[in-house]
Amino acid sequence: MTEASPISDSPQARVNGNRPASHGRPSPSDPLPPSPSPSVSPSVSGKAVHPGDRIFLGLSRGSGIALLVIMAAIAVFLTYRSVLAISGDHANFLTTLEWNATGTEPKFGIAVLAFGTVVSSVIAMAIAVPVAVGIALFISHYAPRRLASPLGYVIDLLAAVPSIIYGLWGGLFLVPHLSGLYRWLDDYLGWTGVFSYSEGAARSLFTVGILLAIMILPIVTSVSREVFLQVPKTHEEAALALGATRWEVIRMAVLPFGRSGVISASMLGLGRALGETMAVATVLSPGFLINASLLDPGGGTFAQNIASKFSEADQFGQDALIASGLVLFVITLLVNGAARLIIARRKEYSGAAA
Repeated sequence: MTEASPISDSPQARVNGNRPASHGRPSPSDPLPPSPSPSVSPSVSGKAVHPGDRIFLGLSRGSGIALLVIMAAIAVFLTYRSVLAISGDHANFLTTLEWNATGTEPKFGIAVLAFGTVVSSVIAMAIAVPVAVGIALFISHYAPRRLASPLGYVIDLLAAVPSIIYGLWGGLFLVPHLSGLYRWLDDYLGWTGVFSYSEGAARSLFTVGILLAIMILPIVTSVSREVFLQVPKTHEEAALALGATRWEVIRMAVLPFGRSGVISASMLGLGRALGETMAVATVLSPGFLINASLLDPGGGTFAQNIASKFSEADQFGQDALIASGLVLFVITLLVNGAARLIIARRKEYSGAAA
């Protein structure tokens, strides 16, 4: 047997690198092996490298460009056909209370249609938005979970009902049962002239507004509910910790946060109200006159007039209807643009910028 050197276990030997065997286990003082350097991709400049990235980028960019092209094509088509119609109009297109585009001297105007469209939509918004916000707050903050889920499902289901079903229900059920409400409005508000009522079928712009309110109620409610559910719990808990009541929490934390979302939901509902066709055509008794009372039959809307006259119109009559459609197109763009401005101004107060 060879005798182990006494120097091999001395501290000096450890310093000089003559460490004793560690039976395969590295000593804490052993230097770590060099880690392998990660392979660097030759292209790290942020550009798409994989084929899937290139495909997704192309599809996304193409979708955005296609949307702009489609919008531009619609605008060009409407403008071209509208110019042909307006150039042959023998009356003022904006102020004439008549629609006779098939006569020897065509005379047509959009005054009645613009009035009916705006008034019926304003009535629908005035009724639907407060009710929708109340339902959304009830589902999101007041109703127990066992009731909130089924109620939310029913609200979402109402949004899928076809407009012709609403129209049939409005014409066969709503119109006959509004006479009592019309008489009540005439008794207490008839002196204003706006709610004066002479006996007859309740096929007026006010009835159209009520029906449109029922139709847009699910849309505004669903979007507002989802917005209210996104309110940070810390905001609500902080208000409760300061001694706020349930209503004060909603007023100080929930509504300011969800204001921009409620505006967006309202604009979605307004878009449907402005363009609704079959339900309005089923309920309204059309007539090219502007009544001082909202309860008198008559009036019309852009969509209802286009749907009822397009099939029997000649080439020039179709151009005239397309011209009225261009006005509705511009009104919709202006409404959405105004909504975007309001949301941008309110963003810093609603929490959307956080």
